[in-house]
Order: sequence, then structure tokens, then C-alpha cells
Amino acid sequence: MMTQIETTVHYNNGFGDEEDYMIQEDEWDRDMLLDPAWEKQQRKTFTAWCNSHLRKAGTQIENIEDDFRNGLKLMLLLEVISGERLPKPDRGKMRFHKIANVNKALDFITSKGVKLVSIGAEEIVDGNIKMTLGMIWTIILRFAIQDISVEETSAKEGLLLWCQRKTAPYRNVNVQNFHVSWKDGLAFCALIHKHRPDLINYHNLKDDPMGNLNLAFEIAEKHLDIPKMLDAEDIINTPKPDERAIMTYVSCFYHAFAGAEQAETAANRICKVLGVNQENEKLMEEYERLASELLEWIRRTTPWLENRTAEKTMVEMQRKLEDFRDYRCMHKPPKVQEKCQLEISFNTLQTKLRISNRPAFMPSEGKMVSDIASAWQGLEGAEKGYEEWLLTEIRRLERLDHLAEKFRQKASTHETWANGKELILSQKDYETATLTEVRALLRKHESFESDLAAHQDRVEQIAAIAQELNELDYYDVAAVNQRCQRICDLWDQLGTLTQKRREALERTEKLLETIDQLFLEFAKRSAPFNNWMEGAMEDLQDMFIVHTIDEVQSLISSHEQFKATLPEADGERQAILGIHMEVQKISQSYGIKANLINPYSTITTEELLAKWDRVKKLVPQREGSLQEELARQHASERLRRQFAVQANLIGPWIQTRMEEIGHCSLEVGGTLEDQMTQLKQFEHVIVTYKPNIDKLEGDHQLIQESLVFDNKHTNYTMEHIRVGWELLLTTIARTINEIETQILTRDAKGISQEQMHEFRSSFNHFDRENTGKLRCEEFKACLISLGHVGNDHQGEVEFARIMMLVDPSATGMVSFQSFIDFMTRETTDTDTADQVVASFRILAANKPYILVEELRRELPPDQAEYCILRMAPYSGPGGPAGALDYTAFSTALYGESDL
Repeated sequence: MMTQIETTVHYNNGFGDEEDYMIQEDEWDRDMLLDPAWEKQQRKTFTAWCNSHLRKAGTQIENIEDDFRNGLKLMLLLEVISGERLPKPDRGKMRFHKIANVNKALDFITSKGVKLVSIGAEEIVDGNIKMTLGMIWTIILRFAIQDISVEETSAKEGLLLWCQRKTAPYRNVNVQNFHVSWKDGLAFCALIHKHRPDLINYHNLKDDPMGNLNLAFEIAEKHLDIPKMLDAEDIINTPKPDERAIMTYVSCFYHAFAGAEQAETAANRICKVLGVNQENEKLMEEYERLASELLEWIRRTTPWLENRTAEKTMVEMQRKLEDFRDYRCMHKPPKVQEKCQLEISFNTLQTKLRISNRPAFMPSEGKMVSDIASAWQGLEGAEKGYEEWLLTEIRRLERLDHLAEKFRQKASTHETWANGKELILSQKDYETATLTEVRALLRKHESFESDLAAHQDRVEQIAAIAQELNELDYYDVAAVNQRCQRICDLWDQLGTLTQKRREALERTEKLLETIDQLFLEFAKRSAPFNNWMEGAMEDLQDMFIVHTIDEVQSLISSHEQFKATLPEADGERQAILGIHMEVQKISQSYGIKANLINPYSTITTEELLAKWDRVKKLVPQREGSLQEELARQHASERLRRQFAVQANLIGPWIQTRMEEIGHCSLEVGGTLEDQMTQLKQFEHVIVTYKPNIDKLEGDHQLIQESLVFDNKHTNYTMEHIRVGWELLLTTIARTINEIETQILTRDAKGISQEQMHEFRSSFNHFDRENTGKLRCEEFKACLISLGHVGNDHQGEVEFARIMMLVDPSATGMVSFQSFIDFMTRETTDTDTADQVVASFRILAANKPYILVEELRRELPPDQAEYCILRMAPYSGPGGPAGALDYTAFSTALYGESDL
């Protein structure tokens, strides 16, 4: 049969109401009570405990199950431990007298909130050891253990926590329970040494459980007035000592040392305050370090982005573009994260300082969050347009290289043509020539004039290209100008010489009569044809630069039109060759022996044939180049479409996530933890989406490497995506930090979830534009609705005071965090400097100063040294040497004086 003992304890909740809490003991196992070792331990311990109280009344018991049978000593025991008088006992010796007395004792126990189950007066009168021990244990639990309270734990858990706290610094002591943890005796010795180090030398103890237990029990009995309740042999020889016996024994130590708890509580308060201060100082130092590093990086990077000095070659400018791409993709993103983390750390630090009632943190000059934001804004301003400038310069240099090569080709062609022309025009061969020869010279000169006129356009093109190179600031423009000037000077000289020679030939022409019509016709037809072939070769070898498929198609169309004119040109070629053949035929037919050299032209049929063959070879080469360019433009178009598909998905995706984050931050229905969970899910989704951004960066790099500068398939540029992505990362991190700050504020200030919802609802109601901030008039309306200020002159004064608290920078805007800080400041309380001073006064035994040895005795080593280093010497009257001023130190912690 199992028996259960239930104990009901009355507990005062601090508001004047009594609340009953049921504490159920473990079931009392029949086998356990039948174990002789456990029964022996409980008999001995409970007997000693009862005698420790009965001796105050001048009596004691010898046999626990016999001496309580008549109820007299049981009632006496209850009067001693409770300090109250019980009803007068019956003095008769009959069984019903004994039962009446025991019932009076049990009724008294019940009146103290203890509910006894299956324990009746008859069993006690009959000497039932099981029920007697159970009843005594219930009395011990109610009057010796139940009222123990340590850090929000009570009874058994509170007693165990007290033991753990007191024995934690001692080697080889690990209190986890009330049985085997006490077998070696070290835990008992540690408790004594902790409170009375003068009674025992703990460091000289050996691995001797018997000796340690006997030493602890003898010292407790002799010096602490704790009777010996167990024998060392009972504990050592039992695999698992009786838990109730150990708890009863240990509770006597707790009550013996209860007077020292006040000093320990004071020390704990100081440790807590100093721990907060030390942690805040570490956060301040970390903020200063991170701010210095970030500002130094911005200082080094901004001049580089502001430098708009263009390089002279494409290779050097493309190297600049690669450096900028590395900056955007490798160097800047970590700094964006550092800036965001710095702001988060600053906000967290300020929140912790407000929560702990400390003065706000003011960074070093130039390292405020606003200073960093200003420096970052300067960096962004320098960065803005830098990439566009780079691409513009690359296009300009590409254009310059193309124009320079075109200038060199045209100049070389013209110089080849003009080479020797000045010498020919300067000859006076007509003076010794025959009429035929003179006429031939005249016709030859007319042909040259036609050729000269045909070259006029080329010279103008050369001059126009040189002018454009000057306007585009070509790096080798001096050589271009020098060469162009030589060509123009020579052209002017050729024009003058041509005019002079024509005048001379026309004066001589009257003397000449015979003209060789065939040679003249050959000269007239061959010169334009030759010029056409030279122009065709020049056009077929002309470099081209295009950016779209339509431009390539236009060149291909022009090339096809040129190919269509080849049959007509071939007919002209055959006609010109026919003239030459006719001359040969006439010469053979009429037996002309003279050297048949066309006097009207320097063009030979061999030249025409060679140039015609050259034109036929250049046609397919040109066609192949155009087809290659067409394939390249198709590839560029694929890159454009590939980029556009991804960009058109990523852009709206980022906007949607931003809207979701904004909606979550303004949501009122759920708890802050629900919002934090949702935001963490958003953050996870965003982080896992990063490969899509990286892929888009890869596509963008391929587009730039292919020199593709526009994309009609999307309105999103890579810069738009980068800015949106960075803003999304910053927004989710900042929003999570705001929720964490609200949770920290709520938990530190004891704000309920309903209050947080009420604050958020009120804030959102007046935040009509959903900006996350209230303007001055909106904040005032909110306070009026909550009843914190009135709508009169006194209310105006109070509102001005509140605005100085929530908006010290006078921005005219109030954030939700500032609103929460104000509301919690109005409704909650925090540690104060006076409380810390009172705690130090307890440690100093009510002295106005404290000694170094007192700090080292009462506080942990690191926090004791922290106080010693920072406390000023005591300057008041009666202070000994080395006395420290704890009052000034405490007020400095809360910003009320200088530390």
C-alpha cells in the first residue's frame, strides 16, 4: 500500500492576499521504510532534530515512536517551534486521552496549511513508526525547510541552490542532491568554512570521508549549536543515505548561517551592478574600435572614387573598371555589413544603458553614428557616377582607337597616291615633245586633274578625322596634327602645281594636232575605274564598330548592294581592256613600231588586273567579317535577354520582401517573439536568395566584358539591383534589431504582451503615413489619447519636457523605440544609485567608507579589483588609511558624478 503526504503552504504574494500552493512529497515507499539503514538514519536524525527544540523546554525524547504516543511531547514540540500556544492537553492516561492529545497536535499542524493524508491519531498512539516518521518529516518540512527561499526558489530547491552557491568555490565539492553528494563529508566542511573559516582549515582536509564527517559534526555541535543527528558510519556504509535525514541536518546549517544572507544579498546586488557596468564598457570599447576602422577605410577609399583622371589607353581604363568591380563585389559588401552591425551595436548599447539606468554613451569626437553616416554618404556620393564615367571613357577611347586607325589608313593611302606627284607636276617635258606627245601630256594632265578631284573628298575626310581626334582629346594628337598638316600642305602645293602645268600645256596645245583617241579614251575610263577600285578596296578593308544587330544588318545590306554592282564594274573593266586590245590590234594591223606607251595615263592594264583580283579577294573576306560580327551581336543579344529575365524577377522580389518586412514591423496582432520568428524566416529566405544575386552579377560581368552598354529588355540595371539588395539586407537587420531591442526593453521593464500591443496600436493609429515615426503633433495627440498630457497650458509645458526626453536631438520625429522607452520609464522602476550605496553600506557594517579587505572578502576577485581600482580614497572624518569612498563610486555608476 502506498501512502502520500500532501502539504499545503500559505504564501503571501506581496499584495496582501494569501494564496495556497500544494507541495506534494514523494510517495513514501514501503520498502524504503523497511530498509533498516534508512529507518535508522531517520530515527536518529528526527530524534536529534526534535530534541534540539525540546531542550529549549527542558525535556527530550529517547524513543521517537514511544515518546510521542501520549501526544504531550508532540504538543510541546509544536509550541516550541511555532511560538504559539496549543489547547490544554488531557492529562489522563487512557487511550482516548492520548488520541485526543495527538488530534490536538494534528489539528494544529493542519491549521498551518499542512494537509495530512492517511495519518491518524490512532497510528501515532499505537507507535506506528512509519506514520510517526512521516508526521515528523511533515513538521520538519513545514517549519524548518518550507520557508527557505533563494533567488525565486524555495523549500527543497531553494535549500539545494543555497548549498550549491555556498560550496561552488571549493575543490572536490559538487552538491547535486541530498544523498550521495554528502558522503565524503567535504560538503559539510565547505559550508562551515564558507561562513566560519576560523573553525576549520578546509585546505588541509584529506580524502578521509569518516574523518571529514566526524570533524564537521563535532564542530557543528560544539560551536554552532547543531546537535549531532547522524553518525559518520551511517552515511558511509549506506550506498544512498536517506535524503530526508540529510535535508533535515543541512537545514540546521542553513538556519545557523541565515544571518549571513543579508551580506550575501548586498554583495550579489553589487556584483550585478558592476557586471552590467563592465559589460557596457567592453561594448563601448568595441564600438570605438569598429568605428575607427570603418572611418579609416572610408577616408582611404573616398579619394580613389573621386579621382576622375582618365587613362590614355583602353587597357588601362579596363583595369580601372576591374578595380571598381572588385571594390563593389569584394571590398564594399563587408563594409556595408560592418556599418550595419555598428549601428546595431550602438542601439543595443544605448538600450542596455537606459535599461540599467546608466547615462547614454557618447562616442569620441567624430565617431558618432551620425558622423559615420555622413562619411558613408560622402563615400556613396563619390561612388555615384564613377562606373558610368569609366564606361563613358572606355567608349571614348574605343572611338578614338577606331578613328586613329582610320586616319592612319586613309593617310597612308593618300600619301602613297601623292608620292611623286609634286615631281611629275614640276617637269617641263612638254618643251621638247612633239604635238602628239604634248597632246598626250595635256590629256594625261586632264586625267590627273580628274584623279586630283576624286582625292579631294579623301583629303577632307582626313582633315575631319584629325579635327575629331583633337576634339576627343586623343593622347597622340600631336603626331596626328603634324601628319595632317603635311598632307594639307602637300595638297595645296599639288593644286598650285596642277594649275601652272595646265596653263603651260594649254599654251602649247595650239602647236599640237594629232591626238590618239584610243589612248585618251583609255586614260579617261581607266582613271575613274582605278579610283573606284581603290575606293572599293579601302571600303572593303575599312574597320567598323557596331553595337546592335540592326547596325550589322545595315552593313551586310550595303555589302550586298556593292556586290550587285560588280557585274557592271566587270563590264567596265572588260571595256577598258578592250580599248587596250584595240590599240594593240591597230598597232599590229598597221605595223606601228614605236614604243606604244599611253601618253595620257600612268595606269597599266596589269595594275587594273591586279587591283581587280584584289577586290575579288576582299569581297568574301569582308562578308566573313560581317557574318562574324553578326554572330557576336546575336551572342550579345542573348546576354541582354538572359540578364533581363533574371533582373525582371529579382527586382520585384526585392520590393516584395521590403513590403513584407515593413508590414511585419507594423503588425500588432502577434507577440514580439512571433514577429522575431517571422523576421528570422524572412532573413533566412533573403540569405538563401543570395546565389541569384551572384548569378546576376556574373551575367552583368559577361555583358560588360562583351562591351554591351544598353539593354532594351529591362528597366533594371545592375546598380538598381545592388542598391535594392543592400537596402534589403540593411532593412531586415535593422528591423530585427528593433524587435530585439523591444523584447529586451519589455523583459527588463516587466512589460506585458498586452501593454506592448496597446503601445504598438496607439503608435500605429497616429502613424498614418506608416513611416515608423511620429511627428511632433502626432506624438502629442497620442499622449493626449493615453492621458499622459492635457490639452491646456500645463499640458504644453509637460509635453515640451517629454519631447526633450524622447527627441534630445530636436529632429521633430519620435521613433517607436523612443516611444516605448518613454512609456516604460513612466510605468516601471530600475536600480538606483541609492540602492547600490545601501548595499555597500551593508558590506561596510554601516561605516561611511569600506576597506580593501572587506571588498575582497565579500565580492568575487575580479569585481573586487574593479571596485578597488575605481573607488576614490575616503576623505571624510574618521577614515583609516586605505579607506575607500563607496558613495561617490555608486553615484558615478549612474552618471550623477564623475567616476
